[in-house]
Amino acid sequence: MKISIMKSYLNESIQHVSKAISSRTTIPILSGIKFDVNHQGVTLTASDTDISIQSFIPLEEGDKSVVQVEQPGSVVLPAKFFVEIIKKLPSQEIHMEVKDNFNTFISAGATEIQLVGLDPEEFPVLPSIEENQTVSIPGDLLKNMVKQTVFSISTHETTPILTGVLWSLGDNELKFVATDRHRLATRSAMLDNAEGVRFNNVVISGKTLNELSKIVPDQNTLVDIVVADNQVLFKIDRVLFYSRILDGTYPDTSRIIPTSYKTELVLDTKKLSESIDRAYLLSREEKTNIVRMQTMESGTIEISSSSSELGKVREEIEPAEFTGDPLKISFNSKYMLDVLKVVESEQLMIAFTGVMSPIILKPLDDSHSLYVILPYRTTN
Repeated sequence: MKISIMKSYLNESIQHVSKAISSRTTIPILSGIKFDVNHQGVTLTASDTDISIQSFIPLEEGDKSVVQVEQPGSVVLPAKFFVEIIKKLPSQEIHMEVKDNFNTFISAGATEIQLVGLDPEEFPVLPSIEENQTVSIPGDLLKNMVKQTVFSISTHETTPILTGVLWSLGDNELKFVATDRHRLATRSAMLDNAEGVRFNNVVISGKTLNELSKIVPDQNTLVDIVVADNQVLFKIDRVLFYSRILDGTYPDTSRIIPTSYKTELVLDTKKLSESIDRAYLLSREEKTNIVRMQTMESGTIEISSSSSELGKVREEIEPAEFTGDPLKISFNSKYMLDVLKVVESEQLMIAFTGVMSPIILKPLDDSHSLYVILPYRTTN
């Protein structure tokens, strides 16, 4: 293998695929990035068995020459060193040549580097996926849906299925659900081109979705999603992102969402967020994060927290609307702040069915999102 390649294109591809490399792998070949060079261009691949990412660099883009191939070939190079060194090379053009025993020589400007490469035949083959179930979604919408649900996944590996986000698609509606049994986030969106495509119980690791979000461009690029038996493939420009679907059946969360409420409040999202943030500072010191919310006779809402060592914080905010029974409830302020960070609506409806019933949060101008937080039982 012998090529000349533009540093910016190589570096961008390396940044994409390196997200699939685990520092804890016990399989030496998976600590590397595989290069495949032919007369169409250069393909980089990395994998940690759960996710695999492939990025293609074409010979030309527009009228600009990107890669010059003197000799096709393949090699696997150690990712940890390779990722860092390419960023720091002085010249915009990089020359790479693989010689006997996969020894790889890299030169740029006056810098020359020799890397010990590995046999590409040992690198695992990427999953083959039948493209029967394919849908497209705007990249910015996909990123938003991930951001508005992934914070509610479980971080405990004891229930692996809850470390992922549940995806389902039917009647052109894509829906995400995430829960750690103490809180729940749901987000749905109507897709234009999902006619006849249906799937459910597709659970994708939250960690994987966070890595995917980093690759999806901010602009309105379409992402193609292909769902197979145990794999999902995301196609983003010249990047292929494969993810394993988590094993197991996701619990039925529909039963915990009440359909009628005893108390409903409409509050300014920013004011509520700032108020709970102040109360959180004290509740955090107690290691409980407990904040109390209650309706006052004057019609205002009191938010308070206390610390046995530091003291108390208490403030009142004016609701935009208040209907139903008076209420006094305690909840995990960090969970509430996690929701408020992703709510884009200026006003938020908070609904309750009783002191120990789930707290429902609905952004007022967004019918596609809903959040649930379980309250705490407290002595006072």
